Amino acid sequence: MQLRHRTILITGGTSGIGQELARQLLQRGNTVIVTGRDQARIDQTSADLPSIHTLFSDASDRSAVQRLYEEVVERFPSLDTIVNNAGIMRNLRLEQDRPLVDVTREIEIDLNGPIWMVQQFLPFLKARKQGLIINISSGLAFVPFPAAPVYSAAKAGLHAYTRCLRAQLEGAGVTVVELAPPGTETPLFRGEFAEEMKGEKGMDPAVLVQRAIKGIESGKTEIRPGPSNILKIASRLAPGFMFKQMVRMSKLRPDPA
Repeated sequence: MQLRHRTILITGGTSGIGQELARQLLQRGNTVIVTGRDQARIDQTSADLPSIHTLFSDASDRSAVQRLYEEVVERFPSLDTIVNNAGIMRNLRLEQDRPLVDVTREIEIDLNGPIWMVQQFLPFLKARKQGLIINISSGLAFVPFPAAPVYSAAKAGLHAYTRCLRAQLEGAGVTVVELAPPGTETPLFRGEFAEEMKGEKGMDPAVLVQRAIKGIESGKTEIRPGPSNILKIASRLAPGFMFKQMVRMSKLRPDPA
């Protein structure tokens, strides 16, 4: 499958991996639409990539997903690819008090969002020739990172969902791909994890996207660049050892309170 001359919708495409995907896919002659929840980032993306199409939308809001579908299929009837990239990653200490509605934000954005997007867009994609769904999970789908417990759980759930979706859609004319990035040099990677990531180097987003595109075009349906592949293998061969390494990296300390 060639990622050229397609019409591609990327959620959360105004920063990080999503924005780099948009940049490289535009260079390959695709029509690219990106969504975001921050109008300033949307405006900046439009300025940086003048040929891109931008839409304000929240992947964690079911009604927003429905509105997005209606607008996209009307304006871009050639749509044949969706990339479920929107996501957040937070440093959460589970022993601390936190409202119930807040503690599950990663589930709503990182897991519910892609499921709602697929459910909404799937009938349209099935009617297209060579429809494509790309779900962005994480290497942490294979070995969880205790400093980001709900994020790890959401990405593990997305990994399981994507495998099931691929099995159910076999022969339906829609290819389902999972991209599981390792730690990547994005605002999400550094943000709340400055202490945990001190001394760690993430993958360059440009390199990650190059490997992702190469993998998709070569027919891979689960793409695990660099350290993500190590995590997948270690989750089978030495799960206890690898999890202990992630515990150490999390720098878990007793609550000073």
